[in-house]
Amino acid sequence: MRKSNTLNLGTGAFVVLGFAALLFLTTQTTTRGISFGSPPHFDVTAKFDNIGDLRVGAPVSMSGVEIGRVVHIDFDTKEYKAVVQMRLNAKYNQIPTDSDAAIYTQGLLGGKFIGLTAGGAETYLKDKDQIDFTQSAFVLENLIGQFLANFAKGQSSSAPSKPEPQAAPEKTK
Repeated sequence: MRKSNTLNLGTGAFVVLGFAALLFLTTQTTTRGISFGSPPHFDVTAKFDNIGDLRVGAPVSMSGVEIGRVVHIDFDTKEYKAVVQMRLNAKYNQIPTDSDAAIYTQGLLGGKFIGLTAGGAETYLKDKDQIDFTQSAFVLENLIGQFLANFAKGQSSSAPSKPEPQAAPEKTK
């Protein structure tokens, strides 16, 4: 009987520690936090040729500071581009209209985020504006594919080829 209670207690402690570890990992890998109500904001859009695996909820940052989130992703069937809607905090309302947006990767294999780089215009983005200067996502799989194709091509062109048979020299009398 005593052995059974110890086993049950150990199993219960293991399960509780497992849930605690999951809770810890969840709080460390997400930056959403709990919010009650929405702070003042304005929405801007940007069109990209390729967004990679950018997701709704991805951060929008400027100089490393998070200033908003991606709230909607759609596809423009006329221009064949991805349309990304970003919700920026209203306290960052002095972003020049000629700023550019680029999609970056968090770490080597992390998720995507949008980074804004300030332009030099004296007018600022406002609600429903569009960022015209964009740089698409860097897709690692494409780079690896190009590297392997170039490597294979280089190997085949630098491989020694079979020597062509030469005619035997003619004997002169």
